[in-house]
Amino acid sequence: MTENTALPRIFSGIQPSGVPTLGNYLGALRNWVRLQEGHACIFCVVDLHAITVWQEPRALAAQTREMAASLIACGIDPERHILFHQSAVRAHAQLAWIFNCVARLGWLNRMTQFKDKAGKDREAASAGLYVYPNLMAADILAYHATRVPVGDDQKQHLELANDIAQKFNHDYGVDFFPAIEPLIMGPAARVMSLRDGTKKMSKSDPSEQSRINLTDDNDAIALKIRRAKTDPAPLPSEPVGLEGRPEARNLVGIYAALADLPTAAVLAEHGGKGFGAFKEALAALVIAHLAPIAAETRRLLADPGAIEAVLRAGASRAAAIADPIVAEAERLVGFLARA
Repeated sequence: MTENTALPRIFSGIQPSGVPTLGNYLGALRNWVRLQEGHACIFCVVDLHAITVWQEPRALAAQTREMAASLIACGIDPERHILFHQSAVRAHAQLAWIFNCVARLGWLNRMTQFKDKAGKDREAASAGLYVYPNLMAADILAYHATRVPVGDDQKQHLELANDIAQKFNHDYGVDFFPAIEPLIMGPAARVMSLRDGTKKMSKSDPSEQSRINLTDDNDAIALKIRRAKTDPAPLPSEPVGLEGRPEARNLVGIYAALADLPTAAVLAEHGGKGFGAFKEALAALVIAHLAPIAAETRRLLADPGAIEAVLRAGASRAAAIADPIVAEAERLVGFLARA
């Protein structure tokens, strides 16, 4: 298949944490689907990033398939665009090593996500976790992608990627790597836990009741929303009334995102009512969106070989773009050509 080179090229990756949550869907995946119109998209299940912390090997393989199936079920089209798993394209690791030698320690020391993920036991963190941003830069620049859809928490990594690109260009006297533009999209970029409105919805939360998975059945979705933490006051009629009420703000935000409505419009309809009626309306809305995705994900996962075939085909197309770009970067560095 010949890739479309006339459209702006987007790269985006997601870790293989298994089946995504509603937070992943509203914060990223729904936007990815929309970006397929008007862009040449490269979507990657980033299993190299995943092993910056310990992964059980069989679980990692299964979760990579699960994530790929979920992406396709959400609407990612692996025929029109590219879907693959990161470790299948060696250009990522090859360019990441060059960027390890371009990036400065001072730059990496300022990365707040490493501090957050490493926690207090920084000395026990893997070296891979520390240089994770250099691999992220390689993921994007190996394709000369110019746009990356990100949340606010990833903007710092894109700034570093641009710093690396500029330093490479300066050091080798070339104009080779392009500038990257962050695309920050979506009204519900941060969907919070159903049990604690101050924490992000996460698959790693020990409580299943804290999140809605894209493969949850209708009864599970309805029960989780019915049990979602709220406060005693009714819903306000205006957005200002959500201040200091994180759980109420979260549920209203989910409704607004799924209905493609502003928060004010949701509150104009439901303000003054108790949470019981609102939760029933929210559950119906979530089920209407997720039931087709869940059914398609289960259908795809019934044939894991077919999922792996899609990923292999995507990796072949991805490598056809990345390999020449990385080979030229290696030539600029002074490496002898590979046989």
